[in-house]
Amino acid sequence: MPLKLPPGTDQRTFDAAIRKFRSVVGDEWVFTSEEDVDTYRDPYSMRWGHEDEYLASAAVAPNEVEQVQAIVRIANEYRIPLYPISTGKNLTYGGAAPSYSGSVVVDLKRMNRVLRVDDKRNFALVEPGVSYFDLYRYIQEKGLKVWIDCADPGWGGVMGNSLDHGIGYTAANFRDHFGAHCGMEVVLPTGEVMRTGMGALPGADTWQDYRYGVGPWVDGLFAQANFGIVTKMGFWLFPEPEACMIGDVLVPKYSDFGSLVEHINYLEDAQLATGRPMYSSPLGLALPNDELQSLLAPGWPTTERLDSLAAQKRIPAWRVRLKMYGPAQTLRGTWAYVQQRIGRAIPGATFENDQLVELPLKPDQYPAHHLVDFGIPNMQIFSSIARRPDDPPNMADGHSDFFAIVPRTAEGCFRALETIYNVQRKLGVSPITASPFRGPTGWYHRAFFIGAPTLPNYRDDPAKNWESRKLFAAYLSAVLEQGFSPYRTNPGFHDQLAQAYSFNSNALLRFQEQLKDAADPNGVIAPGRYGIWPKRLRGSKP
Repeated sequence: MPLKLPPGTDQRTFDAAIRKFRSVVGDEWVFTSEEDVDTYRDPYSMRWGHEDEYLASAAVAPNEVEQVQAIVRIANEYRIPLYPISTGKNLTYGGAAPSYSGSVVVDLKRMNRVLRVDDKRNFALVEPGVSYFDLYRYIQEKGLKVWIDCADPGWGGVMGNSLDHGIGYTAANFRDHFGAHCGMEVVLPTGEVMRTGMGALPGADTWQDYRYGVGPWVDGLFAQANFGIVTKMGFWLFPEPEACMIGDVLVPKYSDFGSLVEHINYLEDAQLATGRPMYSSPLGLALPNDELQSLLAPGWPTTERLDSLAAQKRIPAWRVRLKMYGPAQTLRGTWAYVQQRIGRAIPGATFENDQLVELPLKPDQYPAHHLVDFGIPNMQIFSSIARRPDDPPNMADGHSDFFAIVPRTAEGCFRALETIYNVQRKLGVSPITASPFRGPTGWYHRAFFIGAPTLPNYRDDPAKNWESRKLFAAYLSAVLEQGFSPYRTNPGFHDQLAQAYSFNSNALLRFQEQLKDAADPNGVIAPGRYGIWPKRLRGSKP
């Protein structure tokens, strides 16, 4: 595809900026050829084949913080928009593509040093290009007794995933990756370097221990935002547990879900069920597709209808798989308590598949487990979603995810599921893939995520991509009307999502814009990211 210059920048100005970038990082680390810049397209974009696809104008790959500073200063001089990425693997949420076409991607993959890991105080300090694989390998090679909490897949960046509010799989304290960070170093839009928390105190050795320092805590300004380029970041790590107890709780009636959720919430909040709870419906999994379509054809089924179906099929309506980490003796007692508590409260509840797994896992145990539950990065996710050479030609090339944050209640889950169903029915989606048996996801410990079926993209079929965009926009509007919201989204919907947080005439967004204008008056850092536009572009944003 032909390269796209930054809006408002002529070729002469752009070429002058590129020459200065080359003088900072060297010719080989500035990418301007069509072939090179094409690698920064979003491979999962729903905008393939559309005129408004987000495209970079060039890319520059610094190797140290001083080079990042110089790049930012050059960008200010020529008003060139920059878009920083860590590993560029943020698939389904924009990948390596900028949120404003024509931006120069600041590719931080070369800054891939693990700076420190302490397995007595249980933290790490890393640069932006460090992947989950990199950090895990470092820990294993040094024989350190700590776990990382990683996303699927393992090639993602530890820092980048955290800054986009990514989530993981182990204990609750660590699954919220931004919540588990402690301290960061940032190149501000002026080119100045700032450290947050205790990192701002010369001589302090508690940068990764105490996140707040004194005064306002500003770290949140650099997550899902555009107030600077993060060049170092600390993370709390999970001390390697002695064992993991795994067990399934099953309840017979669809209407038992409310009581089941309340008990699991208690166990999580009391820090007894420490791992991610995995909800599913054995009843839904057992239904043939034609029977499911028949159930959905008249409209959203009532709870009474679903209870009747569960009784007729003699299949449990809901299952939740629990994982608990800790000493083996403690875990046996906790699992016994779980059975006693839920068995007494929900008639017909059963308990299956309990196993105590001694840790660390041995390689011959890997095939039997979801490895990220044990802090082991991998690429298993692509075995279920990747396109294969022998797939039929009409297969999608990628997809976009849509996960709405809903209350940790049965009512919240069911209302979100019905909302997604109603969108599909209104738009004539066939067959309807929204289902009352789609269990919530418990990545965050205090809220549920309800996912819509993935939305495919096609590199050679722009018309199908328009259909996906239309469906995504409809999902977004519908869940926002219900007071639900995605926890993150791809750049094409940043503005719509930011505008929806409209309390008191969008006071939150107006405050963010005031901060942007003060911190980044030339608007060079990731303009438009999550709806935050600099003043000079606010009236002409795409």
